Amino acid sequence: MIKEFCAENFTNIPSAIASGANRIELCDNLTVGGTTVSKGVMTETLAYCAEKNVPVFPIIRPRGGNFVYTDTEIKIMEADIYEAKQLGADGVVVGCLNESNWIDEEAMEILLDAASGMQVTFHMAFDAMSRDNQFKAIDWLAEHSVDRILTHGGMSGTPIEQNLEYINDLISYANQRITILPGGGLSFQNMDSVVSFLQVKEVHGTKIVNLPFK
Repeated sequence: MIKEFCAENFTNIPSAIASGANRIELCDNLTVGGTTVSKGVMTETLAYCAEKNVPVFPIIRPRGGNFVYTDTEIKIMEADIYEAKQLGADGVVVGCLNESNWIDEEAMEILLDAASGMQVTFHMAFDAMSRDNQFKAIDWLAEHSVDRILTHGGMSGTPIEQNLEYINDLISYANQRITILPGGGLSFQNMDSVVSFLQVKEVHGTKIVNLPFK
């Protein structure tokens, strides 16, 4: 079972790994859903996690807010992906939409080209799409060799238990072409029941392991 700990900077990573986290999504500014960390944070996190054989996927996101990015912001993300690759990140977490809440295909192709050779997770921009578009997005992302989609399966703030039937529909539709990674409201307390229902092998969250001081 892969327990992906969503980390805000380096602070809790040693405790999270000691508590059973075996993959890290590395973020800054979790209050706005996560943005790209500094080079220093990324460098030290990658060095520490390499010693523990724990993969690190930095989020590549230049700001909070929506997922519709300007050309300049896309250039920033492209540069950050190259930086992450050079520093030795195992993967990146990205997501770009257009004004119609469909995948910004041109932007994603630029970022996927930059991320060649790394794993790619499409983040919760997925949850901003209509349900019809979500199924089409699974097709597009699978065809473009994206490895996984992080989703809460519904509106932010809803208990993930309310969304399990729909997440199961996404998993069935994906049919092993791409991994559906459940997250948002998933914790060490409800993880076993969610995993049992969905039969997934990867889970994600800020509380996916029981940190000693939480």
